[in-house]
Amino acid sequence: MCGIVGWIDWEQELSTKSHILSAMVETLAARGPDAQGTYITTHAALGHRRLSVIDPAGGAQPMIRFRGEQKFVITYNGELYNTPELKAELEARGHRFTTHCDTEVLLVAYIEWGEACVEKFNGIYAFGIWDETRQSLFLARDRIGVKPLFYAERGSSFIFGSELKALLANPLVQPEIDAEGLAEIFMLGPARTPGHGIFRGVHELKPGYSLMYTRQGKVIKRYWALESREHSEDFAATAARVRELLIDAARRQLVSDVPICTLLSGGLDSSVLTALAAKSNEQLGLGSLSTYSVDYVDNDLYFKANGFQPNADAPWVTRVSEYFGTNHHNVLLDIPELAASLRPAALARDLPGMADIDTSLYLFCREIKKKATVALSGECADEIFGGYPWFRREEMINAATFPWSPRPEIRIPWLKPEVRSWIKPEKYVRERYQEALDEVPRLPSEEKYSARMREIFYLSLTRFMPTLLDRKDRMSMAFGLEIRVPFCDHRIVEYVWNVPWEMKNAQNREKGLLRYALDGILPEDVLWRKKSPYPKTHNPAYTNIVVKDALEVLSQASSPLRDLVAINKVSEIAKGDLAASNIPWFGQLMSGPQLFAYLIQADYWMRQYKVQIV
Repeated sequence: MCGIVGWIDWEQELSTKSHILSAMVETLAARGPDAQGTYITTHAALGHRRLSVIDPAGGAQPMIRFRGEQKFVITYNGELYNTPELKAELEARGHRFTTHCDTEVLLVAYIEWGEACVEKFNGIYAFGIWDETRQSLFLARDRIGVKPLFYAERGSSFIFGSELKALLANPLVQPEIDAEGLAEIFMLGPARTPGHGIFRGVHELKPGYSLMYTRQGKVIKRYWALESREHSEDFAATAARVRELLIDAARRQLVSDVPICTLLSGGLDSSVLTALAAKSNEQLGLGSLSTYSVDYVDNDLYFKANGFQPNADAPWVTRVSEYFGTNHHNVLLDIPELAASLRPAALARDLPGMADIDTSLYLFCREIKKKATVALSGECADEIFGGYPWFRREEMINAATFPWSPRPEIRIPWLKPEVRSWIKPEKYVRERYQEALDEVPRLPSEEKYSARMREIFYLSLTRFMPTLLDRKDRMSMAFGLEIRVPFCDHRIVEYVWNVPWEMKNAQNREKGLLRYALDGILPEDVLWRKKSPYPKTHNPAYTNIVVKDALEVLSQASSPLRDLVAINKVSEIAKGDLAASNIPWFGQLMSGPQLFAYLIQADYWMRQYKVQIV
C-alpha cells in the first residue's frame, strides 16, 4: 500500500514549511518504500510514500489532474477493486486516462461526481483530494476501515496522515494524553473507540465517513452504514449468494502487477482464499501459488488443547498446501526474537498492541516481504459469520460489556488508586459500551435473543474487528507488504449482516453458513475442522522472558509506568501460576503472559514518543 500526509493552513505560508512536510512523509517510509512525492503551495501541502503494485510506472503521487482551469491533487492509500467498471463509466462520460492505475480513476471519479464518488467505490482506501481552485480538501475512508486515517486541528492548521507518527512529526501536534486517552490504553486497549486517536485532540476519520475542509471549517458526513431489514431468502439461496460474493471479492482482489501469495493457517478462512487463488493461478498459467504459515520453535512440545484453541494448525497447513499444490513456506519464530520484537512492533502500531500476537505477525510479514509484495488473508470472517467464542458462550453473550473483555474489573487492580480515581475505569468502559449499543441498527420485529445476537455482531464488527485491521495494516506496512482482506468486501458485510443467526449457526457450528457456502471448494475435513484462532506460542520460555523484562522495566526510576501502574499488584501476579490462571483479558489470546508484554510495550511507547500526561 502507501502512506499519505497533508497539511492545510489558511494563515501560514506553507511553502516555507517543506522541511516539516518532508519529516511527516519520512515517518511513513516503510509503508511506501518504492517512491515518495510532495505537493506544496501557499495553503496546502500533501505528501505521499508509494508501494508500487498497479502500474508502477504511471502511478506517481501526489497526482495532479485538471478539469478546464480547475486543479485537483490527490494523495491516496488503497486499492479500488472495481476500477475497470469505474473507468469504463468515466470514459463514457468523456474522460480520458493517461495511466492504468486506480489512483487516476479515483481522482477522476471525484472530479466527475464530487463527494458522492465514494458511494461508487468497492475497495479499501484513505485519501485526500485538494481542489486548488476552490481551496477545499476532501478526505474519505473506506466503509469497513481497512485503511487508516487520522487528523488533528491546531489553530488555523488541519493536519492528516495514515499513521499517528506522521501527525506527531508536525511540531503543532504534541504527544499529550489525558484521562480519556489513559482509559483507552488501560481499559479498552489494545482496542480503540472508533474515531479516537488516543493523543489529545487527535481524531480518526471513522470507517464509512468523509470530511470536507474549507475556510468555513470542516463538515463530516457518513456515506455508508449497516441497515437492518428482514432476510427473505432460504438457506440454500443464502449459501449460494455468500459463495458468489466471496468468489467475486477474491477474484477482484487477485488483480496485481506483482505476484500474490496467501497467508495459510489451515483454518477455514485462509484455506478458501488459498483454494481460490490457486485456481486463479492455474487458469492464468502463473504456476504454483506461494503460501506462508507461521509457527514457533518447539510449540509442538508445549501445545495443550483448550476451549479457545482446540487443535494445532501445522498438520492442517500441510493438508491444504498439498491438496492445492502450493509452494509453501513455513516461517518458524524463536522465542527470544518474539519477545525482542515487542518494542519495534509498538513503534509500528504507534501504540501498545496485541503483544506477541502483534510481534509474531510483525516477524512473519518481515519474512514474507523477502519474496512477495501482496498477500491475501482471511481476516474478519469470524466477525461477519460468527466464529468467536462470544457468539456461542452464554456467559459472554450475556455479559453487560464488550464480550471479548467480559471482566473489565480484572484490569482495575493493575492501576494505581489515584489513576483509578482520575480515569474512572468502570464508568468509562460502561459508557463506551452503551454508546456502541446505541448505534446498533435495530430490527423491530426481532425477538429478544436474535436482537442480542445482532448486538454481538455489531460490537464485533465495529469495536473488535478494527483492532485486527489495525494490527494487520501496521505490522504488514512496517515492511511494505500489502495484505488484502477479501472478507471485508462491503457487499459481503452488508448481505450477511441481515442473515438470521439460525442460518449463520447452521449445524450448531461456528461459521456454519460459510462452511455450507464453500462446499466443494475445500476438502470435507478442512471444511468442517473446528475453528482455532491465530497461533500463539505456548512455550513457557516466552512467559519467563516477558515477566522478567516487565518487572525490570517497572523497577527503573525512569519508567513512565511507575506513576500509573500498581507495581505491587503486577509483582503479585508475576509470582502466581500464569498458566493456571489463563483467563483472557482481551479476545481469545491475551492472558497472563500478554499482560506483561503489554506493559513492556506501554513503557517503551511512552518513552519513545515522549508521552506527556496532561
